[in-house]
Amino acid sequence: MGMLDKVKGMLKGKGPKVKSGLDKVADVVDKKTDHAYTEKIEGATEKAKDAVDKLDDGDQKAPEA
Repeated sequence: MGMLDKVKGMLKGKGPKVKSGLDKVADVVDKKTDHAYTEKIEGATEKAKDAVDKLDDGDQKAPEA
Protein backbone atom coordinates (compact mmCIF):
# COMPACT_ATOMS: atom_id res chain seq x y z
CA MET A 1 0.00 0.00 0.00
CA GLY A 2 1.45 3.30 -1.10
CA MET A 3 1.30 6.60 0.68
CA LEU A 4 -1.48 7.89 -1.61
CA ASP A 5 -3.62 4.87 -0.76
CA LYS A 6 -3.12 5.56 2.96
CA VAL A 7 -4.16 9.19 2.50
CA LYS A 8 -7.23 8.13 0.53
CA GLY A 9 -8.16 5.73 3.31
CA MET A 10 -7.82 8.40 5.96
CA LEU A 11 -9.89 10.90 3.96
CA LYS A 12 -12.69 8.54 3.02
CA GLY A 13 -15.91 10.24 4.09
CA LYS A 14 -14.10 13.01 5.98
CA GLY A 15 -13.73 15.53 3.16
CA PRO A 16 -16.06 18.15 4.69
CA LYS A 17 -14.23 18.04 8.02
CA VAL A 18 -10.85 18.34 6.34
CA LYS A 19 -12.01 21.29 4.25
CA SER A 20 -13.40 22.99 7.35
CA GLY A 21 -10.02 22.53 9.01
CA LEU A 22 -8.29 24.03 6.00
CA ASP A 23 -10.52 27.11 6.27
CA LYS A 24 -9.68 27.51 9.96
CA VAL A 25 -5.96 27.19 9.33
CA ALA A 26 -6.17 29.69 6.47
CA ASP A 27 -7.94 32.19 8.73
CA VAL A 28 -5.25 31.85 11.41
CA VAL A 29 -2.42 32.25 8.92
CA ASP A 30 -4.14 35.25 7.32
CA LYS A 31 -4.49 36.96 10.70
CA LYS A 32 -0.89 36.16 11.70
CA THR A 33 0.41 37.74 8.49
CA ASP A 34 -1.76 40.85 9.00
CA HIS A 35 -3.71 40.03 5.83
CA ALA A 36 -0.65 40.73 3.68
CA TYR A 37 -1.03 37.49 1.71
CA THR A 38 -4.81 37.03 1.70
CA GLU A 39 -5.11 36.28 -2.03
CA LYS A 40 -2.30 33.73 -1.97
CA ILE A 41 -3.68 32.05 1.15
CA GLU A 42 -7.15 31.84 -0.35
CA GLY A 43 -5.77 30.44 -3.60
CA ALA A 44 -3.71 27.81 -1.83
CA THR A 45 -6.68 26.86 0.34
CA GLU A 46 -8.90 26.37 -2.70
CA LYS A 47 -6.26 24.19 -4.38
CA ALA A 48 -5.95 22.11 -1.22
CA LYS A 49 -9.75 21.72 -1.08
CA ASP A 50 -9.79 20.60 -4.71
CA ALA A 51 -7.13 18.01 -3.91
CA VAL A 52 -9.19 16.77 -0.97
CA ASP A 53 -12.22 16.46 -3.25
CA LYS A 54 -10.23 14.46 -5.78
CA LEU A 55 -8.82 12.13 -3.15
CA ASP A 56 -12.12 11.72 -1.33
CA ASP A 57 -14.11 11.04 -4.55
CA GLY A 58 -11.36 9.15 -6.33
CA ASP A 59 -12.68 5.72 -5.39
CA GLN A 60 -16.20 6.40 -6.63
CA LYS A 61 -16.90 5.31 -10.17
CA ALA A 62 -19.48 6.82 -12.50
CA PRO A 63 -22.63 4.74 -12.78
CA GLU A 64 -22.79 2.59 -15.87
CA ALA A 65 -25.56 3.28 -18.37
